Amino acid sequence: MSERLVETGLSARRIGAMILRYWYLLTSSWPRLLELIYWPALQLVTWGFLQTYISQNAGFFARAGGTFIGAVILWDILFRGQLGFSISFLEEMWARNLGNLMMSPLKPIEFLLSLMVMSVVRLAIGIIPVTGLAIAFFGFNLYGFGLALAAFFCNLILTSWAVGIVVSGLVLRNGLGAESLAWTLMFLLLPLACVYYPVSVLPGWLQAVAWLLPPTYVFEGMRALMIDHAMRLDLMGQALALNAVLFVGAVAIFLRLLRDARRLGALIQTGE
Repeated sequence: MSERLVETGLSARRIGAMILRYWYLLTSSWPRLLELIYWPALQLVTWGFLQTYISQNAGFFARAGGTFIGAVILWDILFRGQLGFSISFLEEMWARNLGNLMMSPLKPIEFLLSLMVMSVVRLAIGIIPVTGLAIAFFGFNLYGFGLALAAFFCNLILTSWAVGIVVSGLVLRNGLGAESLAWTLMFLLLPLACVYYPVSVLPGWLQAVAWLLPPTYVFEGMRALMIDHAMRLDLMGQALALNAVLFVGAVAIFLRLLRDARRLGALIQTGE
């Protein structure tokens, strides 16, 4: 085989060197390794629980029309809110401008606040047309939730900011090799937050984990509103309390990772 490569002007040594380079790149970044098994496992768990719920509830679609559409839109608020935050942060990483910002009079908290505002702007640009399409094509009016929508939105955006802050800290500390976390980490919540099915579908031990996540209360509250026509203020209050703890913890993690990045010089070396 090596003789045939020589005859064609190709070098097995050079090819092997490039393969070795990519192997080192892959194995030196735990987010890349995690991503290899992340999506298959996530899809299996998420849709497996959904299938279980549907099979156990023959009259589900008759009783809960629109629940899936509502879940899709609320999930998009959660995901796009986090992605809008993370993308604005990554743009500074891609431009190699983060070191300049951190050496300026700009305070870390001010930086985070600006990213939060931009996440809402990006979210509004994407979600408002989607809600219009839901009305036009499916007759589903998200704004018909009234004050409940405000409670849902506030809790979801707080969670999205908390996750975005942690993701930004991890990318700051580990470099662009951890960039994929901006697109993948939120999906870890998809099966646990019970977006498309109630918490009761999960195994008992996993239900305890689900109730530690603020979005779980939001999606349970959405189903209660649409199926039972009841606004669960208790769920919204519990979600807000958890979000407060999650948000403060996320900021503390970011500041700690920022200090580590400064100490190790990672603000200048923003590559992979």
